[in-house]
Amino acid sequence: MNGLFDFFGRVLRGLLKLVLAVAALVFVFSLLLATLVVVVGVSLWALVTGRKPTPAVVFSRFRQTSQRYTQGVWPGGAAGGAGGMRRQPMGDVVDVQATEVPDTPDAQGADAAPRSGPDRMARVMR
Repeated sequence: MNGLFDFFGRVLRGLLKLVLAVAALVFVFSLLLATLVVVVGVSLWALVTGRKPTPAVVFSRFRQTSQRYTQGVWPGGAAGGAGGMRRQPMGDVVDVQATEVPDTPDAQGADAAPRSGPDRMARVMR
């Protein structure tokens, strides 16, 4: 009798795992389908109103931002860029003259610098 209960227990556990796996697949596919419907709907609405589709705008902004920080990663970035945009040559680098910041509060009085004291970050934050 114990073997019979073990067999039915294994069958029920297998069925439960199968049902949960199917439920997970249905959830993932419905989420992908909902995402696809939203992207297509927003793209069609953008075309009807005469604007660029939002995914294209987001991706182009991502490419422009990433080109600032990574040189030569995107194909065609140096020669012509995306959409025929050419990079403008950067100007000369100009260093500024460093100046000393005094440790004492300025001559306006104690009320003008309430956070001045031994804490250096308090002086920076004001």
